[in-house]
Amino acid sequence: MTAIMPKRLQNQWDAAKAAAMSEAQRLLYRSNLLGSDKRITNYGGGNTSAKVMEVDPLSGTLVEVLWVKGSGGDVGSIKMDGFATLYMDKLRALKAVYRGLPMEDEMVGLLPHCTFNLNVRAASIDTPLHAYVPRKHVDHMHPDAVIAIAASANSRALTQEIFGKDIGWLPWKRPGFELGLWLEKFCLENPDAKGVVLESHGLFTWDDDAEACYALTLQIIQKAMDWFEAKTAGLPAFGGALHHSLAPEARRDVAARLMPAIRGMVSGQQHMVGHFDDSDAVLEFVNAKDMVALAALGTSCPDHFLRTKIRPLVVDFDPAANDMEAVMEGLPAQIAAYREDYAAYYARCKHADSPALRDPNAVVYLVPGVGMITFAKDCATARISGEFYVNAINVMRGASAVSTYCGLPEQEAFDIEYWLLEEAKLLRMPKPKSLAGRVALVTGGAGGIGRATAERYLAEGACVMLADIDAEALSSARAEISGRFGADAVRAIQMNVTDEAAVMAAFAQTALDFGGIDILVSNAGIASSAAIEDTSLALWNKNMDILSTGYFLVSREAFKLMRVQGIGGSVVFVASKNGLAASPNASAYCTAKAAEIHLARCLALEGAEAGIRVNVVNPDAVLRGSKIWSGEWLDQRARTYKTDKDGLEEMYRQRSLLKRSVYPEDIAEAAYFFASDLSAKSTGNILNVDAGNVQAFTR
Repeated sequence: MTAIMPKRLQNQWDAAKAAAMSEAQRLLYRSNLLGSDKRITNYGGGNTSAKVMEVDPLSGTLVEVLWVKGSGGDVGSIKMDGFATLYMDKLRALKAVYRGLPMEDEMVGLLPHCTFNLNVRAASIDTPLHAYVPRKHVDHMHPDAVIAIAASANSRALTQEIFGKDIGWLPWKRPGFELGLWLEKFCLENPDAKGVVLESHGLFTWDDDAEACYALTLQIIQKAMDWFEAKTAGLPAFGGALHHSLAPEARRDVAARLMPAIRGMVSGQQHMVGHFDDSDAVLEFVNAKDMVALAALGTSCPDHFLRTKIRPLVVDFDPAANDMEAVMEGLPAQIAAYREDYAAYYARCKHADSPALRDPNAVVYLVPGVGMITFAKDCATARISGEFYVNAINVMRGASAVSTYCGLPEQEAFDIEYWLLEEAKLLRMPKPKSLAGRVALVTGGAGGIGRATAERYLAEGACVMLADIDAEALSSARAEISGRFGADAVRAIQMNVTDEAAVMAAFAQTALDFGGIDILVSNAGIASSAAIEDTSLALWNKNMDILSTGYFLVSREAFKLMRVQGIGGSVVFVASKNGLAASPNASAYCTAKAAEIHLARCLALEGAEAGIRVNVVNPDAVLRGSKIWSGEWLDQRARTYKTDKDGLEEMYRQRSLLKRSVYPEDIAEAAYFFASDLSAKSTGNILNVDAGNVQAFTR
């Protein structure tokens, strides 16, 4: 365990700060502190509570209220509105109507009747576990060190050896009303106990003071960490190494090839997004002698299991041979075998009222010598699923070093995964956005049209790789957009579209960051204005290099990835009205833009059989936010039309049939249309967004 938890836990409680808080606010403070360290609990895992005296809004008298983390919350990021609040007298009254274990699920439906102050936050299934512990403050955490004890074959004996009488032990029981009663009984029979280890699950600690409860939780977890450090010092993890890791660059190359192939095979029900992890903890596990056997046992903690499925898929890759062709050839059979195994697990364990079989594909893919790949419906969930499996790795490391690791029994695992209450929660989730699970690469991503398009896609649930030659503008764009849509969904890479190696590297990075690509927006551009006799060969070539060759290079790499995935895709060229309508003193620019349009037509022919659609958006006079209008082009066009900078936009507006200005957001809307399923039956098309220009009417 020392490789994963080298530092001691730090007590971050600020007594002066906490003194000014209410009891409920101290609960929030405690929760956020506990959730800030993933050694204490994983994302979304565990929960906290406090029993607080509050003024009843009906009677005006003081009543005891349970504040407890609400359903689906995360203690590290929870706010005050993330807690459910319930009358304790009503929660205690529920015990009188409990009809026994076969009917315990119906108790969840009674929790809303206990709501205090019309709180809309739904109470979680863990509410009784906190309500019936006869202490004011309760922490339920999922620390890897304690779960390693809980998941050991001699879990009870290890708990007693490490903690003595301070911490008790309870056998596995699915979270719910019955377990809440078990905890109450334990507390009443062991009034001096400070907490309890739940087999295959986690840790409960309690106290009547918020700060003391926080300190106790840290103390118990640190004690487990120290014990593992002493017991496992010098011992090889997971039976020792069987494989050696490839060099970092080689690992990324392998992952970038594997991920689009896997993504294509697992995106049948919805597009999936990938995440790659080659951290030291992961590499130690995937390279180990006992990895395959341990991985087959599955995870133990219910929170781990719900995020990572019953077990991972171990990719048949030998890093010493590094025969990628053989691996890619065998991958479809491996994935098919996993699906068959998962379907068999469902058939063995299902009940008469079980929900239908869900997606049978693996979430976690372990690659010896390379690392771990995870796939989920969105980028954040893919990353978090990987983090959960790292938690599971830590648990397996500790348990297998001091005992025999035990995964959750298959039937218990199934009963949690296909729990009717869990199914009801899934059914309540909002409908996926129109681009959920889609991955887009946008060239010229730091400019006005590129940024507007990226934001439009992100608003519809896509992941976006921003590519631009301007490093400073790119960094600024990524920071601003990430602040709005989250860092998980936005990546950025400096790229010159005329540099073949840079373009190839950008697509490989996109595959590594997100698993593949569904949408290419080819938008990088320049503009030049000169009479033909003043147009130098260098200026001509610069236009052709960026606006023609650049569009060819990014399209070629997009096609390669899309064909590997086999799930189609959309290529959107941001060309120009000038590709259809001649313009004075701009022959190089107009000719290059015409080449873009004809390239798109050719690619539409080539991509159709693979479901790859290629369409063109033709803007005109998009001045606001556009980098090409911030330099010489603006001055040149103003001189060409004998006006000044201020009058140029008005001139363009009046020149249009509709007498309207065109903005980056207008182009983004057209780019969204061609990327989405709204245009699923459209390819080879040109959409002019120019407020009307008769010369650009397509014929």
